[in-house]
Amino acid sequence: MIIEQKLRDIQTRASEIEHQMNSGTVGGDELSKLSKEYSRLSEILPLIDEYFQTTRGISDATEMQNDPELHAIAQEQLNELNHALPEIERRLQIALLPRDDADDNSVIMEIRAGVGGEESALFAGDLYNQYKSYALRHGWRVEVIEENATSLRGYKEIVFKIDGAGAYGRMKFESGIHRVQRVPETEASGRIHTSAASVAVMPEAKEIDVVIDDKDIRIDVYRSSGAGGQHVNKTDSAIRITHFPSGIVVTCQNERSQLQNKIAAMSVLRAKLYEKQRLEQQNASNASRKTMVGSGDRSEKIRTYNFPEQRVTDHRIKLTLYKLDDILAGGDALDEMIDALIAADQLEQLANLD
Repeated sequence: MIIEQKLRDIQTRASEIEHQMNSGTVGGDELSKLSKEYSRLSEILPLIDEYFQTTRGISDATEMQNDPELHAIAQEQLNELNHALPEIERRLQIALLPRDDADDNSVIMEIRAGVGGEESALFAGDLYNQYKSYALRHGWRVEVIEENATSLRGYKEIVFKIDGAGAYGRMKFESGIHRVQRVPETEASGRIHTSAASVAVMPEAKEIDVVIDDKDIRIDVYRSSGAGGQHVNKTDSAIRITHFPSGIVVTCQNERSQLQNKIAAMSVLRAKLYEKQRLEQQNASNASRKTMVGSGDRSEKIRTYNFPEQRVTDHRIKLTLYKLDDILAGGDALDEMIDALIAADQLEQLANLD
Protein backbone atom coordinates (compact mmCIF):
# COMPACT_ATOMS: atom_id res chain seq x y z
CA MET A 1 0.00 0.00 0.00
CA ILE A 2 1.17 3.54 -0.80
CA ILE A 3 0.46 4.85 2.72
CA GLU A 4 2.45 2.01 4.30
CA GLN A 5 5.41 2.70 2.00
CA LYS A 6 5.27 6.38 2.99
CA LEU A 7 5.35 5.42 6.67
CA ARG A 8 8.33 3.10 6.11
CA ASP A 9 10.10 5.92 4.25
CA ILE A 10 9.63 8.11 7.35
CA GLN A 11 11.14 5.40 9.56
CA THR A 12 14.09 5.06 7.18
CA ARG A 13 14.63 8.82 7.05
CA ALA A 14 14.61 9.04 10.86
CA SER A 15 17.26 6.32 11.05
CA GLU A 16 19.40 8.11 8.45
CA ILE A 17 19.23 11.41 10.35
CA GLU A 18 20.04 9.71 13.66
CA HIS A 19 23.10 8.08 12.06
CA GLN A 20 24.25 11.41 10.57
CA MET A 21 23.89 13.27 13.87
CA ASN A 22 25.78 10.56 15.77
CA SER A 23 28.57 10.35 13.18
CA GLY A 24 30.10 13.67 14.16
CA THR A 25 30.47 14.67 10.50
CA VAL A 26 27.88 17.45 10.54
CA GLY A 27 27.74 20.62 12.58
CA GLY A 28 26.55 24.19 12.68
CA ASP A 29 23.46 25.06 10.65
CA GLU A 30 23.30 21.61 9.05
CA LEU A 31 23.20 19.90 12.45
CA SER A 32 20.55 22.34 13.64
CA LYS A 33 18.46 21.63 10.53
CA LEU A 34 18.78 17.86 10.96
CA SER A 35 17.96 18.10 14.66
CA LYS A 36 14.77 20.02 13.89
CA GLU A 37 13.72 17.48 11.24
CA TYR A 38 14.47 14.56 13.58
CA SER A 39 12.47 16.17 16.37
CA ARG A 40 9.50 16.48 14.02
CA LEU A 41 9.80 12.85 12.84
CA SER A 42 10.18 11.62 16.42
CA GLU A 43 6.66 12.86 17.15
CA ILE A 44 5.29 10.66 14.35
CA LEU A 45 7.36 7.47 14.89
CA PRO A 46 5.36 6.16 17.92
CA LEU A 47 2.13 6.52 15.91
CA ILE A 48 3.68 4.67 12.97
CA ASP A 49 4.75 1.85 15.29
CA GLU A 50 1.24 1.70 16.74
CA TYR A 51 -0.27 1.60 13.26
CA PHE A 52 1.94 -1.28 12.10
CA GLN A 53 1.41 -3.22 15.34
CA THR A 54 -2.35 -2.87 14.89
CA THR A 55 -2.39 -3.87 11.21
CA ARG A 56 -0.09 -6.85 11.96
CA GLY A 57 -2.41 -7.83 14.80
CA ILE A 58 -5.40 -7.70 12.45
CA SER A 59 -3.56 -9.89 9.93
CA ASP A 60 -2.54 -12.43 12.61
CA ALA A 61 -6.02 -12.55 14.14
CA THR A 62 -7.56 -13.07 10.68
CA GLU A 63 -5.31 -16.11 10.17
CA MET A 64 -6.09 -17.43 13.66
CA GLN A 65 -9.77 -17.51 12.78
CA ASN A 66 -9.06 -20.57 10.65
CA ASP A 67 -8.13 -22.53 13.77
CA PRO A 68 -11.33 -23.82 15.43
CA GLU A 69 -9.72 -23.78 18.88
CA LEU A 70 -8.57 -20.17 18.54
CA HIS A 71 -11.50 -18.85 16.55
CA ALA A 72 -13.31 -17.20 19.49
CA ILE A 73 -10.15 -15.53 20.82
CA ALA A 74 -9.18 -14.42 17.33
CA GLN A 75 -12.63 -12.95 16.70
CA GLU A 76 -12.48 -10.95 19.94
CA GLN A 77 -9.00 -9.59 19.09
CA LEU A 78 -10.12 -8.76 15.55
CA ASN A 79 -13.12 -6.81 16.75
CA GLU A 80 -10.99 -4.88 19.23
CA LEU A 81 -8.24 -4.05 16.71
CA ASN A 82 -10.68 -3.11 13.92
CA HIS A 83 -12.39 -0.77 16.36
CA ALA A 84 -9.06 0.86 17.34
CA LEU A 85 -7.63 1.22 13.81
CA PRO A 86 -9.75 4.18 12.55
CA GLU A 87 -8.74 6.36 15.53
CA ILE A 88 -5.06 5.45 15.03
CA GLU A 89 -5.37 6.33 11.34
CA ARG A 90 -7.02 9.64 12.21
CA ARG A 91 -4.25 10.59 14.63
CA LEU A 92 -1.65 9.55 12.07
CA GLN A 93 -3.31 11.67 9.37
CA ILE A 94 -3.24 14.71 11.64
CA ALA A 95 0.42 14.08 12.53
CA LEU A 96 1.28 13.88 8.82
CA LEU A 97 -0.45 17.14 7.89
CA PRO A 98 1.93 19.80 6.53
CA ARG A 99 3.37 21.80 9.39
CA ASP A 100 3.83 25.53 9.40
CA ASP A 101 7.61 25.95 9.62
CA ALA A 102 7.08 28.85 12.03
CA ASP A 103 5.03 26.84 14.56
CA ASP A 104 8.10 26.13 16.70
CA ASN A 105 9.15 29.80 16.78
CA SER A 106 8.82 32.32 19.56
CA VAL A 107 6.28 35.08 18.89
CA ILE A 108 6.05 38.84 18.87
CA MET A 109 2.60 40.13 19.79
CA GLU A 110 1.03 43.57 19.45
CA ILE A 111 -2.08 44.59 21.35
CA ARG A 112 -3.72 47.91 20.45
CA ALA A 113 -6.71 49.58 22.08
CA GLY A 114 -9.55 50.22 19.66
CA VAL A 115 -12.92 51.90 19.98
CA GLY A 116 -13.98 52.54 23.54
CA GLY A 117 -11.47 55.06 24.87
CA GLU A 118 -10.01 54.34 28.31
CA GLU A 119 -12.13 51.19 28.68
CA SER A 120 -10.55 49.80 25.52
CA ALA A 121 -7.09 50.58 26.91
CA LEU A 122 -7.98 48.76 30.14
CA PHE A 123 -9.14 45.76 28.13
CA ALA A 124 -5.88 45.81 26.16
CA GLY A 125 -4.16 45.59 29.55
CA ASP A 126 -6.36 42.64 30.52
CA LEU A 127 -5.40 40.83 27.31
CA TYR A 128 -1.70 41.47 27.89
CA ASN A 129 -1.94 40.11 31.44
CA GLN A 130 -3.87 37.10 30.11
CA TYR A 131 -1.17 36.21 27.59
CA LYS A 132 1.63 36.95 30.04
CA SER A 133 0.11 34.58 32.63
CA TYR A 134 -0.51 31.94 29.97
CA ALA A 135 3.07 32.17 28.72
CA LEU A 136 4.59 31.94 32.20
CA ARG A 137 2.38 28.94 33.00
CA HIS A 138 3.86 27.21 29.95
CA GLY A 139 7.40 28.02 31.04
CA TRP A 140 7.92 30.70 28.39
CA ARG A 141 9.62 34.04 28.96
CA VAL A 142 7.85 37.37 28.37
CA GLU A 143 9.73 40.53 27.38
CA VAL A 144 8.03 43.90 26.80
CA ILE A 145 9.50 45.64 23.75
CA GLU A 146 7.38 48.79 23.55
CA GLU A 147 4.44 50.12 25.52
CA ASN A 148 2.23 53.17 25.60
CA ALA A 149 0.56 52.98 29.00
CA THR A 150 -2.37 55.01 30.29
CA SER A 151 -2.86 56.46 33.76
CA LEU A 152 -5.42 53.76 34.68
CA ARG A 153 -3.06 50.77 34.12
CA GLY A 154 -4.27 50.23 30.58
CA TYR A 155 -2.38 50.33 27.29
CA LYS A 156 -3.01 52.27 24.12
CA GLU A 157 -0.48 49.87 22.63
CA ILE A 158 1.90 47.21 23.91
CA VAL A 159 4.38 45.11 21.94
CA PHE A 160 5.98 42.10 23.61
CA LYS A 161 7.84 38.90 22.87
CA ILE A 162 6.91 35.45 24.14
CA ASP A 163 10.11 33.43 24.03
CA GLY A 164 9.57 29.69 24.00
CA ALA A 165 9.60 26.68 21.69
CA GLY A 166 6.22 26.16 20.06
CA ALA A 167 4.82 29.53 21.17
CA TYR A 168 3.68 30.55 17.68
CA GLY A 169 1.95 27.22 17.10
CA ARG A 170 -0.16 27.82 20.22
CA MET A 171 -0.72 31.57 19.87
CA LYS A 172 -1.21 32.15 16.14
CA PHE A 173 -5.01 31.91 16.22
CA GLU A 174 -5.21 34.82 18.69
CA SER A 175 -4.79 37.37 15.87
CA GLY A 176 -7.86 39.52 15.34
CA ILE A 177 -10.33 41.78 17.11
CA HIS A 178 -11.21 40.89 20.70
CA ARG A 179 -14.41 42.50 22.01
CA VAL A 180 -15.41 43.08 25.64
CA GLN A 181 -18.87 43.73 27.10
CA ARG A 182 -18.88 44.99 30.69
CA VAL A 183 -19.58 47.95 32.96
CA PRO A 184 -16.46 50.16 32.75
CA GLU A 185 -14.72 51.27 35.93
CA THR A 186 -15.27 54.83 34.70
CA GLU A 187 -19.05 54.32 34.23
CA ALA A 188 -21.12 55.75 37.07
CA SER A 189 -24.57 54.74 35.79
CA GLY A 190 -23.79 51.01 35.61
CA ARG A 191 -24.46 50.70 31.88
CA ILE A 192 -22.77 47.90 29.95
CA HIS A 193 -20.38 49.18 27.29
CA THR A 194 -18.82 47.37 24.35
CA SER A 195 -15.25 48.10 23.39
CA ALA A 196 -12.48 46.28 21.56
CA ALA A 197 -8.77 45.74 21.16
CA SER A 198 -6.80 44.23 18.28
CA VAL A 199 -4.20 41.50 18.66
CA ALA A 200 -1.50 40.69 16.11
CA VAL A 201 0.65 37.56 16.44
CA MET A 202 3.85 37.24 14.40
CA PRO A 203 6.45 34.47 14.46
CA GLU A 204 9.87 35.67 15.51
CA ALA A 205 12.20 35.66 12.50
CA LYS A 206 15.83 34.69 12.46
CA GLU A 207 18.36 36.79 10.55
CA ILE A 208 18.61 34.02 7.93
CA ASP A 209 14.83 34.24 7.40
CA VAL A 210 14.84 37.96 6.60
CA VAL A 211 17.81 39.88 5.25
CA ILE A 212 17.59 43.64 5.93
CA ASP A 213 19.93 45.81 3.87
CA ASP A 214 21.37 48.80 5.74
CA LYS A 215 20.54 51.10 2.83
CA ASP A 216 16.85 50.18 3.14
CA ILE A 217 16.44 51.51 6.67
CA ARG A 218 16.79 54.79 8.57
CA ILE A 219 17.48 54.70 12.29
CA ASP A 220 16.47 57.75 14.34
CA VAL A 221 17.48 58.27 17.95
CA TYR A 222 15.27 60.36 20.21
CA ARG A 223 14.53 61.02 23.86
CA SER A 224 12.33 58.50 25.67
CA SER A 225 9.00 59.89 26.83
CA GLY A 226 5.61 58.88 28.21
CA ALA A 227 4.67 56.54 31.02
CA GLY A 228 6.58 53.69 29.42
CA GLY A 229 8.00 50.74 31.28
CA GLN A 230 10.21 50.40 34.29
CA HIS A 231 13.42 51.12 32.35
CA VAL A 232 12.28 54.22 30.45
CA ASN A 233 14.55 57.14 31.23
CA LYS A 234 14.85 60.63 29.85
CA THR A 235 17.94 60.01 27.72
CA ASP A 236 18.47 59.85 23.97
CA SER A 237 18.13 56.06 23.94
CA ALA A 238 14.80 55.53 22.17
CA ILE A 239 15.01 54.10 18.66
CA ARG A 240 12.80 54.51 15.61
CA ILE A 241 13.52 52.37 12.53
CA THR A 242 11.92 53.15 9.18
CA HIS A 243 12.03 50.47 6.48
CA PHE A 244 11.72 52.26 3.15
CA PRO A 245 10.65 49.40 0.80
CA SER A 246 7.72 48.35 3.01
CA GLY A 247 6.95 51.62 4.77
CA ILE A 248 7.02 49.81 8.14
CA VAL A 249 8.05 51.93 11.13
CA VAL A 250 8.92 50.40 14.52
CA THR A 251 9.98 52.06 17.76
CA CYS A 252 11.45 50.90 21.05
CA GLN A 253 12.26 52.85 24.21
CA ASN A 254 11.77 50.25 26.92
CA GLU A 255 15.34 49.01 27.25
CA ARG A 256 18.10 50.66 29.26
CA SER A 257 20.44 51.43 26.40
CA GLN A 258 20.29 52.63 22.82
CA LEU A 259 21.88 49.36 21.65
CA GLN A 260 19.32 47.22 23.47
CA ASN A 261 16.49 49.29 22.01
CA LYS A 262 17.97 48.93 18.54
CA ILE A 263 18.20 45.13 18.90
CA ALA A 264 14.60 44.93 20.11
CA ALA A 265 13.31 47.23 17.34
CA MET A 266 15.15 45.22 14.69
CA SER A 267 13.55 42.04 16.07
CA VAL A 268 10.08 43.55 15.64
CA LEU A 269 10.90 44.83 12.14
CA ARG A 270 12.24 41.42 11.14
CA ALA A 271 9.05 39.74 12.43
CA LYS A 272 6.82 42.16 10.50
CA LEU A 273 8.77 41.62 7.28
CA TYR A 274 8.75 37.85 7.84
CA GLU A 275 4.97 37.90 8.27
CA LYS A 276 4.59 39.99 5.11
CA GLN A 277 6.90 37.65 3.19
CA ARG A 278 5.02 34.54 4.36
CA LEU A 279 1.65 35.99 3.31
CA GLU A 280 3.00 36.97 -0.10
CA GLN A 281 4.40 33.47 -0.64
CA GLN A 282 1.09 31.90 0.35
CA ASN A 283 -0.83 34.12 -2.04
CA ALA A 284 1.62 33.48 -4.88
CA SER A 285 1.23 29.72 -4.50
CA ASN A 286 -2.54 29.92 -4.01
CA ALA A 287 -2.02 28.27 -0.64
CA SER A 288 -3.76 31.00 1.29
CA ARG A 289 -7.14 29.74 2.47
CA LYS A 290 -10.02 31.15 4.44
CA THR A 291 -10.66 28.58 7.15
CA MET A 292 -13.18 28.21 9.91
CA VAL A 293 -10.58 29.64 12.30
CA GLY A 294 -9.94 32.64 10.08
CA SER A 295 -7.12 34.00 8.04
CA GLY A 296 -5.20 35.68 10.86
CA ASP A 297 -6.45 39.05 9.67
CA ARG A 298 -6.20 41.41 12.63
CA SER A 299 -9.35 43.25 11.43
CA GLU A 300 -11.52 40.15 11.86
CA LYS A 301 -13.71 39.98 14.98
CA ILE A 302 -12.81 36.67 16.57
CA ARG A 303 -13.84 36.65 20.24
CA THR A 304 -16.20 38.29 22.72
CA TYR A 305 -15.67 38.48 26.48
CA ASN A 306 -19.02 39.09 28.22
CA PHE A 307 -18.53 39.93 31.90
CA PRO A 308 -22.21 39.98 33.06
CA GLU A 309 -22.67 36.41 31.78
CA GLN A 310 -19.11 35.31 32.60
CA ARG A 311 -18.79 33.86 29.10
CA VAL A 312 -16.23 33.94 26.32
CA THR A 313 -17.35 33.14 22.76
CA ASP A 314 -15.02 32.38 19.88
CA HIS A 315 -17.04 33.32 16.80
CA ARG A 316 -14.93 31.34 14.33
CA ILE A 317 -15.75 27.92 15.74
CA LYS A 318 -18.94 28.92 17.61
CA LEU A 319 -17.45 27.84 20.94
CA THR A 320 -18.73 29.41 24.17
CA LEU A 321 -17.13 28.76 27.56
CA TYR A 322 -18.60 30.13 30.78
CA LYS A 323 -15.10 30.40 32.27
CA LEU A 324 -14.26 34.06 31.73
CA ASP A 325 -12.16 34.48 34.89
CA ASP A 326 -10.02 31.44 34.14
CA ILE A 327 -9.50 32.47 30.51
CA LEU A 328 -8.44 35.99 31.50
CA ALA A 329 -6.10 34.44 34.07
CA GLY A 330 -4.43 32.45 31.26
CA GLY A 331 -5.57 29.20 32.85
CA ASP A 332 -6.72 25.79 31.62
CA ALA A 333 -9.81 27.29 29.97
CA LEU A 334 -7.60 29.29 27.57
CA ASP A 335 -5.80 26.05 26.70
CA GLU A 336 -9.22 24.47 26.11
CA MET A 337 -10.11 27.23 23.64
CA ILE A 338 -6.75 27.13 21.86
CA ASP A 339 -6.91 23.31 21.61
CA ALA A 340 -10.37 23.60 20.02
CA LEU A 341 -9.04 26.11 17.46
CA ILE A 342 -6.09 23.88 16.58
CA ALA A 343 -8.39 20.84 16.25
CA ALA A 344 -10.77 22.82 14.00
CA ASP A 345 -7.89 23.86 11.76
CA GLN A 346 -6.65 20.25 11.55
CA LEU A 347 -10.11 18.98 10.61
CA GLU A 348 -10.37 21.66 7.95
CA GLN A 349 -7.04 20.59 6.48
CA LEU A 350 -8.10 16.93 6.52
CA ALA A 351 -11.33 17.81 4.72
CA ASN A 352 -9.33 19.66 2.03
CA LEU A 353 -7.01 16.74 1.34
CA ASP A 354 -7.52 15.29 -2.12
